[in-house]
Amino acid sequence: MPLRRNGMDPLPELGQLRDHDPVQRLRRVFGINVWLVSGYHEAKAVLADTKSYSTDIRPMLGMGSDVKIGGLGFTDPPEHSRLRKILTPEFTVRRLARLQPFIDEVVAARLDAMEAGGPVIDLVNDFAFPIPFLVICELLGLPVEDREHFRKLGHARFDVTNGGIGVFGAMSESREFLQDAVRRQRLEPGDGLIGQIIRELGDDVSDEELGGLADGVFTGGYETSASMLSLGTLALLRDRDSYARAGQREHVDSVVAELLRYLSVVQITFPRFAKEDLTLFGKPIKKGDVVVVSLSGANRDPVLGEDTETINPHIDRPTHLGFGHGFHRCVGAELARMELRSAFLGLVERYPNLELATPLDQLAFRDLSIVYGVESLPVRLRPESSRDVA
Repeated sequence: MPLRRNGMDPLPELGQLRDHDPVQRLRRVFGINVWLVSGYHEAKAVLADTKSYSTDIRPMLGMGSDVKIGGLGFTDPPEHSRLRKILTPEFTVRRLARLQPFIDEVVAARLDAMEAGGPVIDLVNDFAFPIPFLVICELLGLPVEDREHFRKLGHARFDVTNGGIGVFGAMSESREFLQDAVRRQRLEPGDGLIGQIIRELGDDVSDEELGGLADGVFTGGYETSASMLSLGTLALLRDRDSYARAGQREHVDSVVAELLRYLSVVQITFPRFAKEDLTLFGKPIKKGDVVVVSLSGANRDPVLGEDTETINPHIDRPTHLGFGHGFHRCVGAELARMELRSAFLGLVERYPNLELATPLDQLAFRDLSIVYGVESLPVRLRPESSRDVA
């Protein structure tokens, strides 16, 4: 239920569950209780708790603590703290500012390609996915000649058309690809994140660790940003006032923030494993129980103000949980905002009368996906009447 939606909206049952009981035991699996947290304040409390829960998934998979799994999502302090300290300097506003001209160039190039392919294009394939992919490649410092191969690996790891059979193989292959890129940059560091970390830390960070961090950056920033661009455009096309505001520099930030809250494309957090018996808002959590936070439920909580079930960028709301909260909050949040700002500004300026080219009820969404999205989004760049006049 937490992963199912009705179009862009969580199922009504999730809101009913949250309003009745924001901490609810969902089921018992292999003798372990699984709890769902769906209220805003309850979610913040869990996500901010660094003592009661573990996100280290290795014991659940029969792995020892010496196995390196890379990335930040499934590690605890002090390992998590050390890895995050490596990445954080590369994601400061000052360091990321160097990417802004490149992001703008990528957006402009995709808009030109859409123009050439129009009058009807698929916004998912022609706009939403290429932008974050190219930006991440530039961020990591992958050579241009490597990017097409990496793009194919990236597509395969998110392709679940055959039941996800090839996903794990693609994940392994992309991890190996990035570790090989790290090994090559040991000899000749590039200008991107990989090369910068090698220059600053040298052998203090291993190829395996840096490859895992690079893979985590790719995983965390590719499909999520692509889904935000496609679903965000769909949401804005249903609210023409907000679509127009997204094209205005003085308003685009508030529109982006509201879309991040409203859409919550990352539907649930990484699981938390209770390290001890505890009481969570009156509920007895046993050691080893799994606690999952519904971000889509928490971000629609009425405590965030009126109209939480609609887009309303005019309301000054508390901070949304679209990027998570606490020490596992998304390290690439500012980069995502930069991409969304540039993409929406460019899209609205170039195509102020963009419209859906297919009925809303014919769109196919990614049901039961942790990262929610739409499979395809056919749009008409200009209304048929204006095209006929031209």
